[in-house]
Amino acid sequence: MTIMTVDATRRAQNVSACSFDVFDTFLLRACTTPDGIFERVFQLSRIAEKFPNMSVSFVQHRIQAEARARKLALERSGSTEVRITDIYKYFPFRLFDLSRDLAQIEFEAELELCRVNPEMLEQYMDMRRGGFRTGFISDTYWSTDQLAQLLRSCSPGLSWDFLYASCDHGSSKSEALFEAYLAEQGVDATSSFHIGDNHNADIKGAGRYGIRPRYYPQASAALASKLQRETSVFELLCPDQPSRLDCGARTLRRVVSARSAEHSPAFNLGVTVLGPVMASFDAFIEARRAALAREGARVAVGFLGRDGLLSYRVWQSGHGETGAYVEINRRVSLVGSADTLEPLSELLSRVVRIDAPTFVDIVKVQPPAVMKFFAQYPDGIASGRELADALPDLMDPREITDIAAGVRARLLSYLRAKIADFDGCTDLILVDLGYSASVQKSLRRIFDREGIRIRLHGAYLLTLDDAFDDIADDDTAEGLISDRIVTPHVKRMLIRNVALLEQLCCSDEGSARDYRGGEVLREGDQRPAAQLALANEVQSGTLAYTARARELAPRYALQPDADPIVAARWAAAVLGRLLLLPDDDELVLLGGIKHDVNLGTQALAPLLDANFINDCIIARGLSTACTAPAPPMWLAGSFAALSPSHAYLYTLFGANRLPANVFGEAQCGTLQVGLFGRDGEASLESVSVYHTGLGDLRLRVPLSRRMAVATIALPLAKFTRHGMLHGITVQYGESAAKAAESSNVRTIAETRLMDAGLERSGRQFRAAGDDGMLLIPVDGFQDDVAIYTIALTALDHDRILAVEDRDGNGAPSATLSWRAGNGAQAIDGN
Repeated sequence: MTIMTVDATRRAQNVSACSFDVFDTFLLRACTTPDGIFERVFQLSRIAEKFPNMSVSFVQHRIQAEARARKLALERSGSTEVRITDIYKYFPFRLFDLSRDLAQIEFEAELELCRVNPEMLEQYMDMRRGGFRTGFISDTYWSTDQLAQLLRSCSPGLSWDFLYASCDHGSSKSEALFEAYLAEQGVDATSSFHIGDNHNADIKGAGRYGIRPRYYPQASAALASKLQRETSVFELLCPDQPSRLDCGARTLRRVVSARSAEHSPAFNLGVTVLGPVMASFDAFIEARRAALAREGARVAVGFLGRDGLLSYRVWQSGHGETGAYVEINRRVSLVGSADTLEPLSELLSRVVRIDAPTFVDIVKVQPPAVMKFFAQYPDGIASGRELADALPDLMDPREITDIAAGVRARLLSYLRAKIADFDGCTDLILVDLGYSASVQKSLRRIFDREGIRIRLHGAYLLTLDDAFDDIADDDTAEGLISDRIVTPHVKRMLIRNVALLEQLCCSDEGSARDYRGGEVLREGDQRPAAQLALANEVQSGTLAYTARARELAPRYALQPDADPIVAARWAAAVLGRLLLLPDDDELVLLGGIKHDVNLGTQALAPLLDANFINDCIIARGLSTACTAPAPPMWLAGSFAALSPSHAYLYTLFGANRLPANVFGEAQCGTLQVGLFGRDGEASLESVSVYHTGLGDLRLRVPLSRRMAVATIALPLAKFTRHGMLHGITVQYGESAAKAAESSNVRTIAETRLMDAGLERSGRQFRAAGDDGMLLIPVDGFQDDVAIYTIALTALDHDRILAVEDRDGNGAPSATLSWRAGNGAQAIDGN
C-alpha cells in the first residue's frame, strides 16, 4: 500500500510529521533477501579464494553470531538491540582464517547493494516541500552516523529532521523507540504517520503509540509464498551457488508487481512468474545477436512457431520489427531434409497412434503398400513404432527424395517471404524453447542441399546439450538454461514437465503442415477456446512485466541481467518453481489445460492426472511413479495435485536427492492370504509385505490366469486392527515381471470391496477382532499374470520394521515387526 500525493494544504491540517522505515522501504537492496548482504561480505572478504564452497556456512555463522549477540543483550539489558561490532564478537574468524574488519566490509556491502526507492523518495521530498517534519526510524545494528552515510550515499544531498537507529537507543520500534521519537521531537502522535514494510515493527509498533501507520509490503502474501518456494528450488537445482545475490532481479519483480494493477489470475501469473523468465530469455537472445553483429555478421533472428510466439512478442515489444516469426516444426523440417527413409521412420516411431489420412498429410503421397498396411489394423489405426519398423518394406526410398525436394522448395519460399533480406544474411539465429535442436539440424541439411551458406545459431530456453555434438562446425547452439546451469538430471526433469510452458507460450493456431505461395498451411487446432484465452491472458501479463521492467530497472538502478550466469540460474529457479512446485491457485488455474500432440494427430492429452499418479504410487512405489511416462504431460503438477509434499518429493527425485534406500520399499515379512477359486476351491498363499519410506505398507498378490481365482481374502487384522486403506490396484502382463513393470494400472473401486469382521468409513477401517478380513473381487483377465497391490497405513503402530533373515535360507520370516511405544513386537502371519 502506498501514500497518494494530495493537496499540501489539506495535508497540513492532518499531519505534522512523517517518519519512514529505512531498509526495504526507503532503501531497497539488490538481493533476494536481507541476508544477501552477508553473502556479498563473503565475496568481498575474499574468503571464497581460500574456501570457495563455504558461502552457505559463512552466512549461517553470521546469522548465528547475531542471534547469540541479541540473546545475550536481552539477558543483560532486557532488549535485543545490538551494534554491528557486538555481532562480530561472536563470529568464528579462525574458521575462515580472517583478520580483516568484517564489520567495515559488511558496511561496504550495504553501500554497494542498497539503492533509494524512487517511489518513497518522491513521497519524502513531497512532504518536505510541504513543510512537514520528515525523517527516519530504523531497527538496525548500524549506528546513526552509519545510517546517515548510507542514506546520503544512496540519495546525495538528502536531509532530514530526525534520524533514529534502534541500536543507539537500546530499544526497537516494537519496544519504546517510537515513544522516544515522539517525546524528543515533540510530535503529536495523532497527527503523524509512519511508513514501513514490517507488520509487527512498523504497523503494530506505530499503532501502539497512536501513530497512523502506512503499510508498504515488499510483496503480496501470494507472491511472497512463491518467492520462498523459488529459493528452495534454486538451492536444489543449483547447489553450492550463491542463492541470495541475483543482481536485483527479485527486487525488480517486487517493484513491478507492486506497481501493477490487479488483473485476472492468468494475467498475474504472467506478471509475477513467466514475465521474469521471458525477460531473461530475451536478454540472452539479444546478447547472442550483439556478439555476432560485433563480428561483422549480417544477422537475422527467427522465432520458431508455435511455442516461440511469446518470445517473439517479447522481442517485438523491445526491439521492434527486427525479428521474424517463422512457423517451422520438427515434422515439416525433417521431411524436407530427408534423403532416406531413416528420418521419416525416426519421426513416426515417436507417434503413439497413426492412421492412413495422418500419414498422407505428413508425406503428401499414398503408397499402395502403406495403405494395405493400415487396412490390416482395427479401425485402420497402428502404432507409430509398428509403421516405422515396416516402412522400409512399404516405400521406395526414391519416393521420399521427391517428397523432400518439394517440401524444401516450398519451405525456402516461405522463409524468403518472412525474413527480410534472407539471402543477404550471413547468420540466422533460431529462437525456440528447445530442446535438442532438431529443427536447426534439419534446416542445416536443407540449406546444404540447396547451396545456402547461412550459418545457423540456436538460441534456446532449455537444452539437451548432449544432443549438440552433431551440430555443423560453423553453426552453434546454446541454451539459457544449459547443462552449465543445472545438471542433465535436473534438465530432463524440467523438460519432462515442459508441456505446460509450451501451451502458455504457444500461438492460438494449428501447427504448420505445409506451405503454398510463401504462406503457411496449418492443421486444425483442437484446443478448447477457454484454454487459448487463458494462454493469451498469461502472455499479456508477461508482456506487461517485460515492458514495466524495462522502464523501471534503470530508475531503481537494477541490472538483473548484468551477470548472464546468475540470470540463467534464477530463470531456472523461477521456471522450475512453476513447473515443479505449483501452488493450489496455479493448479486450479492451469489444471484443465490439454496438450495437443502436434504430430499430425488430433489427440489432446491431459496435463494433470492425480489419480493416475496415486495409482502408480500404490502399484509401483514412489520412485517408479516419478518416472511415469506421458500422459499426464505435467507430471510434477499431478504430484502437486496429491499434496505439496508429493510435489517436493518429486522435485527431490529430479534433483537426484531422493535416495532409493530411504524412499524405496523394504520387505518386512510375509502374510498368508486366502484365494477362493471360481470352482469353489480355496487355498492359502504367502505373499510378501513391504514398507515404504513414508511408513506405508504394500502387499502384492500375484495370480496366474490358470488359477481362476474369484476372490482374495486379505486378513488385515493380522497386522493392524486400525488402519487407512489407500487403494487397491491391478496390473497385467505375460509374466510377473512384465506385470510389475506395467504402467497400465487399474484401480479396484472401493464399492466393490467386501468386509468380513471389518468396519470401514471412507478410507479408514477398524477390525473388531483378529479375524477381520477384506474380500477383493478378481475379474477374469486375458494376460498370463495379474498382480494385485494393496496399499495401507497401520494406525495402531508407530512404525513397521524390516525383519532379519531367520530361516537361514535367505528368505524373511513369516512375521511382521513394528516399533511400538513399548518396544519391538511381532505378529505371526500364519
